[in-house]
Amino acid sequence: QVQLVESGGGLVQAGGSLILSCTASESGSAINVMGWFRQAPDKEREFVIAQTRSGNNTRYGDSARGRFTISRDNAKNMIYLQMNTLKPEDTAVYYCSSGPRIITRDGQYSGGLEYWGKGTLVTVSS
Repeated sequence: QVQLVESGGGLVQAGGSLILSCTASESGSAINVMGWFRQAPDKEREFVIAQTRSGNNTRYGDSARGRFTISRDNAKNMIYLQMNTLKPEDTAVYYCSSGPRIITRDGQYSGGLEYWGKGTLVTVSS
């Protein structure tokens, strides 16, 4: 069972930037794909972005395009989410996720990820 631990959340002003980190407890196929979801108050969990181990395949959710980037440090079993030009509507709990594969269609997550972190809260003030 892979354990995923997020860090880096906090309070930031609109227009600012923030970097989230996620550390996996082990390597292997369970973290072939690692990525991020978010859930705002009273909303469903939303796919943000994910990347394969090689870094050659990045999948973007609608919210990530143009402002968010993902990177991996495979030696440390870590991923990072760089968030720029943050908006109040980016306020959410951000969850790290991993799995052997990912299926997305038109920016929407369809399946493949199996493990989840407990989340880190990002609050963007206006």
